[in-house]
Amino acid sequence: SLYFDEKTNNRIQQYINKVAQKTGNGFMTEGKVPPHITISAFETRQEKEAIQCLQKKVAELKAGSLQWVSVAAFLPNVIYLSPVLSEYLHKLSVEIYDSISQIKDTKISPYYRPFQWLPHTTIGKKLSEEEMRTAFEVLQHQFGVFRGKVTHVGLAKTNPYEDLILCELPKQL
Repeated sequence: SLYFDEKTNNRIQQYINKVAQKTGNGFMTEGKVPPHITISAFETRQEKEAIQCLQKKVAELKAGSLQWVSVAAFLPNVIYLSPVLSEYLHKLSVEIYDSISQIKDTKISPYYRPFQWLPHTTIGKKLSEEEMRTAFEVLQHQFGVFRGKVTHVGLAKTNPYEDLILCELPKQL
């Protein structure tokens, strides 16, 4: 996953908190899921190799900027913020995919492959129909286009969320 600078984290976390408060759905807040963009999702028994692979790849990557421009949904129960799929974001997707695909016995989700991936920052998940309407209403009044910086790449387990490693990206030149 991609993680952000403090200012961007705070802004996105405010959206997550407000949606949780207004809908009563605490999936994101109770699960302590941080603001992020999932850049790859995969299954492997080679956890140590995946960590080493990520550490090696991060040394070749750089921090960069993103712009979130829209509120959208994966129906029926996920609301998210949509960043522009910039050249920077696409290159990260390709680099991470190429690196992970080298790990033996690893199954990469088809939804997280280059040209099949829809970058998004989840704000609410497992929302009911009514909670989705409320979440859209909240974000309709709260959301505005904004820029932020990708500063870290991490590897985490899901359900429940658990960080395995977090690597700071070298600064942009």
